[in-house]
Amino acid sequence: MQLLRDATDTRVMTSFPLPRAPATDTELLRRTAQGDEAALGTLYDKYAGALYGVAYRIAGERADAEEIVLDAFAQAWREAGRFQGERGSVIAWLTMICRSRALDLVRARGRRGRLVASAHAQEPEKSPAMGSGPDADTLDPEQLERNAVVRIALGELSAPQRQAVDLAYYQGLSHSEIAERLGEPLGTIKTRLRLGMQKLRDALRPYYSGQGL
Repeated sequence: MQLLRDATDTRVMTSFPLPRAPATDTELLRRTAQGDEAALGTLYDKYAGALYGVAYRIAGERADAEEIVLDAFAQAWREAGRFQGERGSVIAWLTMICRSRALDLVRARGRRGRLVASAHAQEPEKSPAMGSGPDADTLDPEQLERNAVVRIALGELSAPQRQAVDLAYYQGLSHSEIAERLGEPLGTIKTRLRLGMQKLRDALRPYYSGQGL
């Protein structure tokens, strides 16, 4: 009888599966490359905080840092298959992507700032987004048509959307800076910008269908 009980206890003990070891970062990235969103989510949970610190040190704005981190993981989703483990760790690779996206944002701010200063010097009474831009004599017909289409599309946005696009993309303000200037919630500004940019894409897609708009 005792032997029967021992055998039964052994079967019960061995019927439970052994706990699986946590997936390594390399394994998670491999699964990400295969389209596993949960694997990318695990990497995000592990490293988003560290990447936020990198982005914030470079960009200097919380909202921008959040957007940079999201952009970095979106790029990791697209390019996971290109990761080469012999060149470094997954966190080092993610950090490199995050740093690159942050520097791109800072450089874009600088370019926008220079364009705004030039536009304001030429037409100080107008919003940079609605100004006439370069002298028509220096542009070819195709450029003139594109500029006209952009101005028409901007004119069709609601006034709040056009103002948000102007401040973000022509005056180089961050989302949080726009919210502070307009005295509105940050979430409202983000939504307004997304809606405005989507309307612009829809309006301009027939003219830029082959250019990834």
